[in-house]
Amino acid sequence: MKTIRTPVLEIAYLESGPPDGQAVILLHGWPSDVHDYDQVAPPLAQAGFRVLVPWLRGYGATRFLDPATPRSGQQAALGSDVRDFMDALSIGSAILVGYDWGGRAACVVSALWPERVSGLVSITGYGIQDIAGAVRPGSAEQEHRYWYQWYFHTDRGVAGLTSNRSEITRLLWHLWSPNWAFDDATLQATTASFDNPDFVAVTIQSYRHRYGNAAGDPAYDMLEAALAAQPPIPVPTIVLHGEADGVGSPAGSIPRDRLFSNLLQRRLIPRAGHFLSRENPDDVVAAVKELMGRAA
Repeated sequence: MKTIRTPVLEIAYLESGPPDGQAVILLHGWPSDVHDYDQVAPPLAQAGFRVLVPWLRGYGATRFLDPATPRSGQQAALGSDVRDFMDALSIGSAILVGYDWGGRAACVVSALWPERVSGLVSITGYGIQDIAGAVRPGSAEQEHRYWYQWYFHTDRGVAGLTSNRSEITRLLWHLWSPNWAFDDATLQATTASFDNPDFVAVTIQSYRHRYGNAAGDPAYDMLEAALAAQPPIPVPTIVLHGEADGVGSPAGSIPRDRLFSNLLQRRLIPRAGHFLSRENPDDVVAAVKELMGRAA
């Protein structure tokens, strides 16, 4: 594990592969951590990529530098953290890979600073939140899938996440990736990252902010205004979506995926669920290599 400082964070990250290789940044989701890419990073490093896997704000050894900084998990903050991480490492452009929170961060960077992104693998599709449109309900089935988000809007949910984060993670992993047979050791390796002192605060703010029920960090107001326009993403993109994803069905992501203006391909992965990089790492590796081949 390495660390590097940005204006807001000390970011912990893993690095492998040659330092002069094409940079690829692998961004984890919630509730998960850098172990999402345990089977993705080694083959990419062996293929000559410089592979960087950071812990997002609120996870692992990543820490806020200033106690006064709002513990925000809003989309603009996540995207800014990735851009700042690249700046700190003097990376001009990189291939970004992500899903869930990490996919949202990757989409934000790709939309707002496309010159910094040579290619995007977006797992589950266009991830920029339409906060103004969040008041519109989804289908009853989709609302049921989001039970944990409503839970986190309550004091009981805050207490539950504080006390039962490992149990909540186990349940969500089963619900979201029903064909993934993970073991206790795999679960424990990841939930250790949730011992971060800011994990609960960042999580709660993220799920409340996306529905307009929590204020954002004023430092990101201008970026959130730009994201509210649902900007198209112009960078070369491959979308991967597991057919068994228990958070969002593949059919539901199709309309928003039209916001990728340079979509090379959208691939459905049979039997894979939400944690696709753990379940089908070869598909992620292949997508990164394909993007690199097109860039070359």
